[in-house]
Amino acid sequence: MRASYELVLASKLLFDMLNRPDWRIVSSYLLLGAISLTVLFSIAPERLVSQAIFLLLGLIVLLYLSSQDSNVYESFVPLTYGLAIFMLMATLILGEDVRGSTRWIDILGFRFQASEFTKPLLILSFAYFLDRYPPRSLLNLAKNIGLLAIPALLIFRQPDLGTALVVGAIWLAQLIIAGPKWWAVLSGLLIMGFAAKLSPLYLHGYQLERLESFVDPSVDPLGSGYNVIQSIVAVGSGGLFGKGLGHGTQSHLRFLPERHTDFIFASLAEELGFAGAAVVITLLSIILFRLLSIMLSTKTRQSRLVLAGIFSFLAFQTFLNIGMNIGIAPVTGITLPLISSGGSSILSTAICLGIASSISRKSKLSPLIEIK
Repeated sequence: MRASYELVLASKLLFDMLNRPDWRIVSSYLLLGAISLTVLFSIAPERLVSQAIFLLLGLIVLLYLSSQDSNVYESFVPLTYGLAIFMLMATLILGEDVRGSTRWIDILGFRFQASEFTKPLLILSFAYFLDRYPPRSLLNLAKNIGLLAIPALLIFRQPDLGTALVVGAIWLAQLIIAGPKWWAVLSGLLIMGFAAKLSPLYLHGYQLERLESFVDPSVDPLGSGYNVIQSIVAVGSGGLFGKGLGHGTQSHLRFLPERHTDFIFASLAEELGFAGAAVVITLLSIILFRLLSIMLSTKTRQSRLVLAGIFSFLAFQTFLNIGMNIGIAPVTGITLPLISSGGSSILSTAICLGIASSISRKSKLSPLIEIK
């Protein structure tokens, strides 16, 4: 009897998971995952199984979160900010140093990047606080800036400039949607300009070299400009339809560093050509346009702020990764969502898409006429 009851519960949960997601988001997730596995099979087959497992876990997470009421996430928001700060502090204290950066934590043999998981937590947190304390007064603006500064500085200390920029982009997009006064926007732009002016005082040497190589990679072709030069060569040599899987010289001969993570777009463009790159960009664009569509149709301001954060996270990270692969953005170590190898990145993206799908379901179920 108990076994039958548990089977019914499991069947109901599975039905809810499959019946309620936003299928435009789910189908794009599946297609991007398939492309990721195809490219990794060619350039880094040793990472194929791990990537497949995380993509499957991500799909389960996406479907499960889609089946939940989005109000559940909002009720836990004060805890999500504290959890994000705790994870970032734990990384600095307990994290393993890898090539001069402390970004990873090992727990029971599983290594994860805490800053990736803080992205959905901070998206929910920033939306909550911007909704409760709209940036229409100097005091409220200062509160929200302080809430941004703490995680951004902790991430920057790892050091991880790329993720710090992503967190800043998330907060800025949500700030704009929250409807600040004109002087708040002007103040923010002045602060950003002042911070950029003082960047040589707080950026590491290799970060400054990357910025210099972005302006002119030929200044140090065997050093800071090497990655950009090799990436541009890989993208350009792919042509219209690419050299074919397994025939990319830049990736297979190891001229292209981080060919499976930061520069996987260059590896993909070399082997699948402009056509393959265009498919990836189109699928990512479908997700982004769907997020905008949901944001425009949702009823509550907090949900709009959450969706603005998810949109800016994926849009900024996509633009930055592809931009650095083709030489129009500085190298910052940012992954391409759902394409680059990395379990933490996949699960973080899946969580965000699951939350967005949950808000989409809630918008569809809301009555057209509210009777009070």
